[in-house]
Amino acid sequence: MKFTISGKNIEVTEGLRSTVVDKLGKLERYFTPDTEIIVTMSVEKERQKIEVTIPVKGNIIRSEQVSNDMYVSIDLVEEVIERQLRKYKEKIVAKHQDGGNFRREFIEKETEPLDEVKIIRTKHFGMKPMYPEDACVQMELLGHNFYVFRNAETEEVNVVYKRKGNTYGLIEPEYS
Repeated sequence: MKFTISGKNIEVTEGLRSTVVDKLGKLERYFTPDTEIIVTMSVEKERQKIEVTIPVKGNIIRSEQVSNDMYVSIDLVEEVIERQLRKYKEKIVAKHQDGGNFRREFIEKETEPLDEVKIIRTKHFGMKPMYPEDACVQMELLGHNFYVFRNAETEEVNVVYKRKGNTYGLIEPEYS
């Protein structure tokens, strides 16, 4: 595997570089030798963030993990990518597709089934029309990081969500 490791507001020391190569090197059992792994490490205040991107045949395997310790972030990102790979493998096998960058042994090997998605709780609530700004205030009052509401301007169901840097996003439906 080919690693491209860079840093933003952090010097990529030999220790960090070798930890990334060791941890993410475990993924080589899944990929062909010419697979590229792009790693970007960054530091913002107390946040130690690692982003890993692996382009694979028409898709991208990607994870971004943040903690207060870069080595913890590296461990987390490796676990998440491994879980994504198992899901992606099931998709390839189910659709009888060519494995692309994946090793044939990985594609053909039987795996234990992944945890099924289980909905354990359903909430019902009334949605009175409100403006997106009011929905943001309501979301903050509830201490949530997203809020579903009926937009007073469009009468559509929308979602506001918290973004990095104390900003907010709005999701509006688009019908095709």
